[in-house]
Amino acid sequence: MMSAEFAQTLARYNEWMNSRLFAVCATLPEADLLEDRGAFFKSIYATLNHIAYADLAFLARFTGDPAVVPELGADLFGSFAALRQEREAIDRRLIDWTGSLDEAWLATPQTYTSKVDGLTRTRPRWLLLAHVFNHQTHHRGQVTTLLAQRGLDMGSTDLPFMPSLQASA
Repeated sequence: MMSAEFAQTLARYNEWMNSRLFAVCATLPEADLLEDRGAFFKSIYATLNHIAYADLAFLARFTGDPAVVPELGADLFGSFAALRQEREAIDRRLIDWTGSLDEAWLATPQTYTSKVDGLTRTRPRWLLLAHVFNHQTHHRGQVTTLLAQRGLDMGSTDLPFMPSLQASA
């Protein structure tokens, strides 16, 4: 089972990676971010939008906010600048929220209906929260590949390199 402390570490790692990734993406013109590059979600922008969608979907399920799970595939923000601003807010929210978790909450089963396949599942919350962070890592990897194809490198994405872990080492 995931501990509350590990959930908080993953939320901080997530914010660190997202801030670095969005900084590199911001060096590209918006048209480049929207261009279909043959990725699963086609563009860099759509992939980043999908990550935000999934975070909001699970936050809705875990906390009731937003009250409704967003629609799969919808452009939630309309521009990279708005997406970046919302990404920062979502990351701050994840950090604050994971700071309030305890082992009892994490161990409790959560029932939800997926917008991906329409099936209803019941899984321990720790597993679903691990999915939230793993999902981000997976899709950020797709974006870093798309950026590398354009000659842009955001550097190491390894968890042990997170600055706050370096300071405590």
